[in-house]
This record gives sequence, structure tokens and C-alpha cells, in this order.
Amino acid sequence: MRPSPVGPDDQGMRELLKHPVMPGLLISALGDGMSLVAVAWLAVRIAPPGQAGMWTGLAVAAYALPASIGAAVLSRFVRGLRAARLVAADATLRAVALGAVAALAVTGSLHPVLYVVLLAVSSLLHAWGSAGAYTLVAELLPDEQRVAGNALLSTFTQASIVIGPAIAGALTGLAGPGWVIGADAASFAALAVAAWSVSARRVAPPAEPATGAWQTVRERPRLLGLLVVTMVFFFLYGPVEVALPVHVAEDLNGSAGLLGLYWTVFGAGATVGALGAGRLSRFPPTFVVVAIIVGWGAALMPLGLTDAVWPGMAGLAVGGLIYGPFTAISTALFQRGTPPASISRVLAARAALTVPATSLGTLLGGPLVAVLGGRTTLLLSGLVTVGLGVAVGAAVRGRFRSRHGGIPQVRLAGLNASGELKEGA
Repeated sequence: MRPSPVGPDDQGMRELLKHPVMPGLLISALGDGMSLVAVAWLAVRIAPPGQAGMWTGLAVAAYALPASIGAAVLSRFVRGLRAARLVAADATLRAVALGAVAALAVTGSLHPVLYVVLLAVSSLLHAWGSAGAYTLVAELLPDEQRVAGNALLSTFTQASIVIGPAIAGALTGLAGPGWVIGADAASFAALAVAAWSVSARRVAPPAEPATGAWQTVRERPRLLGLLVVTMVFFFLYGPVEVALPVHVAEDLNGSAGLLGLYWTVFGAGATVGALGAGRLSRFPPTFVVVAIIVGWGAALMPLGLTDAVWPGMAGLAVGGLIYGPFTAISTALFQRGTPPASISRVLAARAALTVPATSLGTLLGGPLVAVLGGRTTLLLSGLVTVGLGVAVGAAVRGRFRSRHGGIPQVRLAGLNASGELKEGA
């Protein structure tokens, strides 16, 4: 079989795979995969009677939403750091705050308000940490291999959802969710040690970009459009993170283990999808984005239409397969369309908008679940997401027809350094 041009035998990919931060990113991804179950389940356990939906929504949102505040407010302190130092700073704060949550939960002294506050602190630098990881890919790999490099990082995340929730479900049943969050804190401590050791050997400061992150994005209409669509897509996903645990706990009378199994099958599908992201670079990126949005929305339908367990799990598995390539492809478009000196800032700015979009959807999920119930909320999320994909597809099709008289076969390789289409692409 002929090797893929973006395969692991390439020198750039080998260098990325051997980078000391990569094992730490894998370990911390596993910890976060475990917390996917533990954060929500702990909120359900410590919430006052009748308020499980509200506190679950607040906890899940607090685990991500403040990243946007950190991206803006802390920019002056971290924007000049190299990629590895960004990862190290985020991992250190994450380890300390989650360690405090674990200690309080295990001793039975964790109040819901304090829980939300500590989760919020843990996420303050996460936009910069994520930007640092993907900036590392842009630093080590040539342009044509970045989809594969991004796919490696997103595969860490998706594979952790296969293993993490299953471990979390079993460990939660045996020892409680506090110990699971403690394991997540330890995983980020391991990443912090690895990232600080690398950054200590790389002292040369990065070049200062000529323009700010927001101006860079605004000057590139295609990136701005992709950013807006991604924000809406993630917002519509947000209620799922509240509705699914409440659906399992209340509608199905299930356990943390069952919730973990739901996320495990999603992660299995997403891992396979992420691994195949490089193959999708031959298709027009707008087509890929629209197909992923519509496909994910449709995959939620079995969860919303029936209380039967197996159809819902099959839907999540297929949904994961469809969603898997999204992060790698959309991030590659941002990396390719951004000047090298601005990549970390632009990716942090992107995370500052897309992360809170999910979290705002999660916050909305609390009252939606309280009024509609978990299953109906899942159905509503799926239906509106399908509508978004259809609307984006129709808008893009109409725009291209009016400008070009047809649908051009735009590929990822058909973009110039500014993120615009090359002539003839």
C-alpha cells in the first residue's frame, strides 16, 4: 500500500510525535475524558433537591466558559509566551484548582457555589493552553501536513472519551466522582511538568505580530464566516452536555456507568473520524463543514425520539464518527490563513469565542431541561442543528452560484496565505 503524504513516516510528523509535550497532552486528555462524566455527576450529587439541572449546567459551563475571559483579560501576560509555555501555564492552573475540588469533594465539604467557582478558575487559561498545543503543530509541521497534525491532537481528545468515561463510570461507582476529578488534576500536573521542562530550554521570544488577533480574523472574511458558523454549531451542542446526564439519571434511572458508556461510544466514533480527517482534505471544506453539522444533528434524533438505550448509543457512535474530523479541518484553515507570528493569538481568540458558545448553550440547557426534560431537549438540539447545516449549505450554494455560476471544487490546498481562494481554485 502506498503511504499517505501526511502519514507518520514523514520527518515532520515523527518530530511532532517525539515532542516531550505529546505524552503529557495524551495523559491530560484522558483525565478530561474522565471528568466528562465526573464533573456533571458530582454536580448532580451535591445539588439541592430539584435543582440538578441548574447546577449541572453551571458546573459544566464553569469548566469551560471562563476560558474566554482569560483569553481577553490575561492576554497581556501570556501573549508573548512560546507554545510550550502556554500549555504549561494552563496545565498548572488546571491541576491546582481541580486538586482543590477533589480534596473538598472527597472530604464531603464541597458546596455547589464553591464547586462552580473552582471549576471556573481551572478554565481561565484553557483557551491559551489549547492555542499553544495547536501552535506547536504549526511550528513543527509544514502547511500540507497540519490537518494530520491537528488530527493527532484531536484524536487524543476523542480517544480519551472512549477510555475516560468508562474508567470514570467504574471509579465513580466505587469511590465517588471526587476521586475521578483528582485523577484529572494529576493528569494536568504531569502535563505541566513536561511542558515547563521543554519551555525552559526554549528561551527565544516569538516575533511580535503586526496586527491583533481580532483584526487578523476580520481581514479574512472566510475565516470570520467559519468562526461564526462554528460558534452557532457549538452553542447548539451545549444543551446536550446537560440533557444527556439528566436523561440518563432521571428518564432512564441509569447510573454513572451508563452515562460513561454513552460517552464512550461517542468517543469511539469520534476517534475513527478524527483519524480519517486527512482524507477529507480532498473535498471542498465548505461541503465538509455542512455535512458534519447536518450529520451531527441527525445523529441526536434517536436519543430524542426514544427511551431505548441502544438506538441512542448507536446515534452517538455515528455522531462521533461524523463530528471527529471537524476540529482538525477547521483548525487547519485557521493555521493556514494566519501569519505565523499571530497563530497563537488567533487560535486563542477563536477559542475565546467558540468555548463560551458551547458554555452558553450549556447554561441554556439547564432551564431547557427543567422545562422540557432531558429527552426533549436532545431532540430540539438535533432538529435545530440540522436546520443550521441546511441554512449554511443553502447560503454558501447561493453565494457561489451568484459569483461563479456554479459550485467550485474548493480544496483545503486551494487557499492562499491569507485564507482566500487561489485563482482558479
